[in-house]
Amino acid sequence: MKYAFFVMLRANTAWLALPRARRRALADQHLGPIMQAQQGRLRMRYFDAEAFTAQCSDVMMTETEDPKQHYFFMEQLRDSALITHPYFEVLQIVPTIEEGYQAYEKETGQDGNPAAET
Repeated sequence: MKYAFFVMLRANTAWLALPRARRRALADQHLGPIMQAQQGRLRMRYFDAEAFTAQCSDVMMTETEDPKQHYFFMEQLRDSALITHPYFEVLQIVPTIEEGYQAYEKETGQDGNPAAET
């Protein structure tokens, strides 16, 4: 099963006050080693949200087949200056399972497959 975690973040004024080049350098400096440590066990995507909602400024999505990898990623992120400075605040984490209902239906024989129902 593939897990996706949506991490809602708020960029603090300390981050927004930095020049954009410095922001990129800090993100590379702190996220680069975290992602390298994952060695392909976790993928990350990043979305801007501030133009569309006041609830968060950014959404970070991680994907993994092992929730432990997301946990380790979050521990490393929380230890980084991106959170401890604080440049960002974690507002909410929404865990999901991609097409979980299909796995459930298949495992319980409710997928419409006659062979599985006998």
